[in-house]
Amino acid sequence: MTFMSKMLGAAAAAALSAGAALAEPALIFDLGGKFDKSFNEAAFNGAQRWAEETGGTFLEIELQSEAQREQALRRFAEAGANPIVTMGFAMADPLSSVAPDYPDTKFAVVDVNWLDLPNVRQVSFAEHEGSYLAGMMAAMATKTGTVGFVGGMDVPLIRHFGCGYAQGVKAVNPDAKIVANMTGTTPAAWNDPVKGSEITKAQISQGADVVYAAAGGTGVGVLQTAADEGILSIGVDSNQNYLHPGQVLTSMLKRVDVAVYEAMKAGEDLETGTVVTLGLAEDGVGVAMDEYNADLVTDEMKAAVAEARQKIIDGEIEVVSYYANDSCPALSF
Repeated sequence: MTFMSKMLGAAAAAALSAGAALAEPALIFDLGGKFDKSFNEAAFNGAQRWAEETGGTFLEIELQSEAQREQALRRFAEAGANPIVTMGFAMADPLSSVAPDYPDTKFAVVDVNWLDLPNVRQVSFAEHEGSYLAGMMAAMATKTGTVGFVGGMDVPLIRHFGCGYAQGVKAVNPDAKIVANMTGTTPAAWNDPVKGSEITKAQISQGADVVYAAAGGTGVGVLQTAADEGILSIGVDSNQNYLHPGQVLTSMLKRVDVAVYEAMKAGEDLETGTVVTLGLAEDGVGVAMDEYNADLVTDEMKAAVAEARQKIIDGEIEVVSYYANDSCPALSF
């Protein structure tokens, strides 16, 4: 198989070699794998929804290394894909290099909000707002008064999750203890379930009986170990409640699927040069309630979460953003 076939698939390679311009959208997953049951899989679900509703097809690639980011952008742009939807904050620099070279191609990027590029749509999320609600639930569910947080790669985005979570915990119980660890400092931290398991066991040894995983594919190891050890976990991005019914307290939903779906639905009419931030008010984040966690979520929890959600939307509760001052008053990492 040629490099082009690996990058774009045989059909796309044939079209490009024939000089054909593709009108298909393209999706570039972040490191960690398409079926990580979290961030990337949510993106895939959004693209699949678009394909099923329209009968269309999309190009895709699962990145294996950092070097492939810019390569994939250029290959898809050269092939005529439009729009090109990219996942993760690490796409910011490659987009800054590539997007100006293809002014007629439209790009969308999830988890970036600081670029100044006229042909790029940036989508970010108020992860701290959804994490606040998850933190409230953790504080109401814990029997030990100690809860855990397992982050993936140690970057501001993940500290943003942790900061919101800690504020929610402290809002319910100011005396609660929060044990927080990051998995690593390289992109490998997104796909290391073994390390996620080890961190979870260490947090359990410190008394944690509810652990929130904001770590991509690494979180699968967190949730599995929590289930094995008889404590509760909290999933992230996608609804992960089903992975361990009755043992996942909730999942902090981040509607990446909607962002990808809307970008593909807009197609070449995608509005670019904009930054879109999706929080509780836009249903861009939230906590999952379904049949898999019904026995864990009390009426008191539901009422407290509903009240806090509305107060955050109305501005009566301010959830401090980690980005505001690169620190978190409620949590030390």
